[in-house]
Amino acid sequence: MAKKAAKKKASSKSARSKSAKKANYLDDVRELVRLMVDNDLNELDIQDNGRKIVLKRGVPETPASSSAPVAAASAPVVAGPVAGGASVEEASVSDGLIEIKSPMVGTFYATPSPDGDPFVSVGDTIGEDTVVCIVEAMKVMNEIKAECAGTIVEVCAKDVQPVEFGQVIFRVEPA
Repeated sequence: MAKKAAKKKASSKSARSKSAKKANYLDDVRELVRLMVDNDLNELDIQDNGRKIVLKRGVPETPASSSAPVAAASAPVVAGPVAGGASVEEASVSDGLIEIKSPMVGTFYATPSPDGDPFVSVGDTIGEDTVVCIVEAMKVMNEIKAECAGTIVEVCAKDVQPVEFGQVIFRVEPA
């Protein structure tokens, strides 16, 4: 009888130990992702104590995209800090619009709360510090600032839908 109790106790400790290790591992991965975003890294490859972790940010590579060079991959993408602004790049010269791009992968929210009004709408005038949306990444709500001045011409992302790193979320006519 004592043997069964000892086995059950040891099994319970082993299960808790595995659960704790898994939680620590996930915490480590979350910390690495945060460091990647904070330091604008696109890829991270770490080997430590028999563990290997490879993290990549951005659009996943498909067989079609890997065979042909992509202009966006060769040019660096300007990204703001995590809680700060979105990437802002000039659109094609012909239309003269500025594109506000998502600085991270996450869920796009056009409103501060489910029943609230949108941060910005088509026709709104914005400044560099205007919060235009929220992108939720890993349960963190990141306010995205315009980082440009002008008038919203197009909202390119849909509310409560996923967005990719570098995806155009707004188009702005410069002031």
